[in-house]
Amino acid sequence: MASLDFEPLTYDELSPERRPTLAQALVPVLGVIVFLGIGSGYLGLAPHAPLLWSIVLTGLVGYFWLDLSWDDLYDGMANSLLMGLQALLILFTIYALIATWVSAGTIPGMMYYGLSILTPEVFLPVTAILAALVAFSIGSSWTTAGTLGVAFIGIGSGLGIPAPMTAGAILSGAYAGDKQSPLSDTTNLAAAVTNTDLFDHIRAMRTGTVVALGLSIILYAVLGLRAGGAIPEGQVAEIQGALAGTYSLSPLVFLPLVVTFGLALYGYPALPSLVAGVFAGVFTTFAVQGVGFTAAWDVFLIGTEPQTGTKLVNKLLHVDGLSGSAWTITVVVAALALGGILEGIGVLAVLAHHLVQAVRSSTSLVVSSGLSAILVNVFSAQQYMAIVIPGMTLRNLYDDYDLESSDLSRAVEAAGTPTGALIPWHAGAVYMSSALDVTTLSLASWSAFWGSYFPYYFFAFLSPLVLFVMALTGRATTPNDAADSSATVAADD
Repeated sequence: MASLDFEPLTYDELSPERRPTLAQALVPVLGVIVFLGIGSGYLGLAPHAPLLWSIVLTGLVGYFWLDLSWDDLYDGMANSLLMGLQALLILFTIYALIATWVSAGTIPGMMYYGLSILTPEVFLPVTAILAALVAFSIGSSWTTAGTLGVAFIGIGSGLGIPAPMTAGAILSGAYAGDKQSPLSDTTNLAAAVTNTDLFDHIRAMRTGTVVALGLSIILYAVLGLRAGGAIPEGQVAEIQGALAGTYSLSPLVFLPLVVTFGLALYGYPALPSLVAGVFAGVFTTFAVQGVGFTAAWDVFLIGTEPQTGTKLVNKLLHVDGLSGSAWTITVVVAALALGGILEGIGVLAVLAHHLVQAVRSSTSLVVSSGLSAILVNVFSAQQYMAIVIPGMTLRNLYDDYDLESSDLSRAVEAAGTPTGALIPWHAGAVYMSSALDVTTLSLASWSAFWGSYFPYYFFAFLSPLVLFVMALTGRATTPNDAADSSATVAADD
């Protein structure tokens, strides 16, 4: 994985003449906050322009204030884009996959049978549980959301559940399952950059993940009782009729699902599994739905616009295909470039260094590790960086406090992996919002806020909160037995 080859700049590696002071480091950071806050939050601009303003400001600080060359600035952006390349390729593929799965009848089939089984009262907790199981099995929250999640959005709409609530449940389950999966790239990355055995890392996360997901499921159960209401008479039958009348819904329509999840379960990485799912979707469109070969591949590019006779179903199944990914991809590229230039000029290293200076105990060390991961998420816009930078920056400090490396790996993943999808310009949030067709966060009005998935994505808030509570109660720190034994031997000598 390219992300494992990334070596972030540390404070000590920065030469004194080019190392930003804390005041200098805060200038681009405050610029990012102001530009995104005013541009996106107040003016209602798409994040593209505010991200560009932030990149230019950061570049000017590096060039004129820190005396860096254009090559230095470019290398920072290029390294970040290389680290995020897999995410970009998955984004491209997911757009095509969703379109081909709609035309193949795979997503319509899941909606049809899901409406027969689920009820409004149990839908949200069941969604979170199933998403967690699937993500754990295949090791990918993105794949889970882009496949199973899309179908759940349709099922929830048919049951009268608001899409933002459904999206929150999908994300909670998907990220919880992803965190515990030995197949997950972020799980392996967190273990690798902190020099922790993979299964020691997974065991260290287990209690916090189970508690946070369990609390989330309870909240979804309560929310489901209040949100479901009465389904308009005949609505489910109308939706199922529209689906059955438009698509051939034989068991063969689930071939793309079997291919994609089968490869993932067998251990293939997410990207080749998804690409195989695209081919299976085109084949099923051609073989089962009777669409011509050329037309089936046209769907891959331009998407679908079904005419089912029901406006709700038409809206749910209208997707743009590969060509519709431009808006999302450009946001992610800009956000990755910003994160890379912030890292490249030393801003993130300086912030991490000063955060470390505030550490006075093992408890504050764990809390600082989690906060570092969240802050790096905000400014780098990718969860890989949120794991790598604090993981590599702080691991020697855990040795100094005689703590197990799994305490660090747990902290950076518990806080870094799930919170990215809360940040509107973050690669994870842009992807989830696009795949599920639900806004990440809107502050335009109170109703717009509750129309985004942000307030319903409970696991993202509970996972770091549980970590911090465990740290304060001493359950997030594990004394390093080897270090204790060495100290005892030294004392005896």
